[in-house]
Amino acid sequence: MTATPRTPTVKTRRLPRTRRLKGMPKRGQTPRRQMPDDAEYRDHLAAEYNSLTHENYLKWEFIQPEQGEYDFEAADAVVTFAQEHGMDMRGHALFWHSQNPEWLEEGDFSEEELREILEDHVRTVVSRYSGCIQQWDVANEIFDDDEDASIRDGEDGNIWIRELGEEVLDDIFLWAHEEDPEALLFYNDYNVDGLNAKADAYYELIEDQLERDIPVHGFGAQTHLSMEYGFDDSYQENLERFADLGLHKRGEDGEFERKPTYCAIQRSLVDAAEGEGAFDGDEDLTVCQDILAEVE
Repeated sequence: MTATPRTPTVKTRRLPRTRRLKGMPKRGQTPRRQMPDDAEYRDHLAAEYNSLTHENYLKWEFIQPEQGEYDFEAADAVVTFAQEHGMDMRGHALFWHSQNPEWLEEGDFSEEELREILEDHVRTVVSRYSGCIQQWDVANEIFDDDEDASIRDGEDGNIWIRELGEEVLDDIFLWAHEEDPEALLFYNDYNVDGLNAKADAYYELIEDQLERDIPVHGFGAQTHLSMEYGFDDSYQENLERFADLGLHKRGEDGEFERKPTYCAIQRSLVDAAEGEGAFDGDEDLTVCQDILAEVE
């Protein structure tokens, strides 16, 4: 039997529009759960950061756990906190191969029905937060980590690309832009910091879309950087070529505000770890102390 898309049910009110922050370097935080009641945590969050991103609560399995039934309660709590403290918001993520609900991944839908489900979801979520969320990760992690950086269209890949084809990437950006013309719309992925096959795939895709007037505004590199693995020397060159396309870049900005409270917390953690003998030799301790000395 073929499942049929249902009329969506939205459980909570639409949020009001809020102002945008301009001209400020962004320091972001990603709450792992609904905004905690811990007053000290909330105070530090508001004092030390000016941008928030939902880690999970805008993903499909949380926001549409049952077909056509939207639950915005947890996502609203984070957005409301951001509004109350003059913080920017980034929406993550409208289109991903992971964390989709069982009803979607295991449902028996025609191509037409899947397209209707996707369009309804993108339009419903983006329109709800129009003016409240300034940036969206529209398409998240669409290329694989294999040597050819192939698109994730296999059985374990992105259901939308597998069933609807790569053309759907144009559609999701167009739908999101129609619902909030002021929001900046991004691709987002990991392992795209330097010049490599995966970054090349994004560059070629975005270049083609821009030539066809698809509203792609930015490219997000997740930059899971670590001193343990070294740093890709082609990072800047890679980001500059995306900037030359006229895109906004996210993840590359190392010139963050250094606030005293943040530095004091890091210093206290290093001192406590040293006192407990947690460092594996003097070299690791020296590295941490040198980094702190640079930012304090």
